[in-house]
Amino acid sequence: MKYFLDSAIIEEIKEAYNTFGIDGITTNPNHIKNSGKPFLKVIKEISDWAKSEGLEGLDKFPISVEINPHLNDTNEMIAEARKIAAISKNFVIKIPSTPSGVAAARKLEKEGIRTNVTLVFSAAQAILPAKNNALFVSPFIGWKESNGEDCKEYIRNIVQMYNNFNFKTEIICAAVRTPKQMVDCFVSGAHIVTAGLAVYKDSIEHPFTNKGLGIFTNAWDNTITE
Repeated sequence: MKYFLDSAIIEEIKEAYNTFGIDGITTNPNHIKNSGKPFLKVIKEISDWAKSEGLEGLDKFPISVEINPHLNDTNEMIAEARKIAAISKNFVIKIPSTPSGVAAARKLEKEGIRTNVTLVFSAAQAILPAKNNALFVSPFIGWKESNGEDCKEYIRNIVQMYNNFNFKTEIICAAVRTPKQMVDCFVSGAHIVTAGLAVYKDSIEHPFTNKGLGIFTNAWDNTITE
């Protein structure tokens, strides 16, 4: 069970690491835009921070970086992935689940460049990434549930397929928007959840916790100490 932070904002990354012990980062073009900084500056800033924390290397702290979404040619995808991967030992290359994307991921894995196949919305889409030895596959949760779909069976089916054939690809539940979705993913057998900082904060809060603290604080203050 691992926590990844879905963000490209360095202040959020530091807080999530110090408070929640996150195990990695996932970024996408939207997160880069929201950081307000240039693409290369953002990803280098994140990788430099990881190195400063003694987290250099994929085995210690994977950072998923997405290629230009305009690219739809396998060779162009591979060329860009190579450039990004050369920047940091922490980078995993996010590749979309399209025909040209899965072909690029297959070739990149053979070169030793690790991939995260993203924008997965069905169990069928999760098969090829595992067959091609992708490091990660990212089935999306929040988008589907916002569309009225229950994602528990969808994740369970992916988990069952991977277990049936002893696939090593790790399942990242992506676009997780609530603590309930987080729990559903882990109960269904996903290896990793990636979510925004607010979701992790919500996951450790409950009104009864605050109520209990109030009761215990009052009791403490009214306890005879001598």
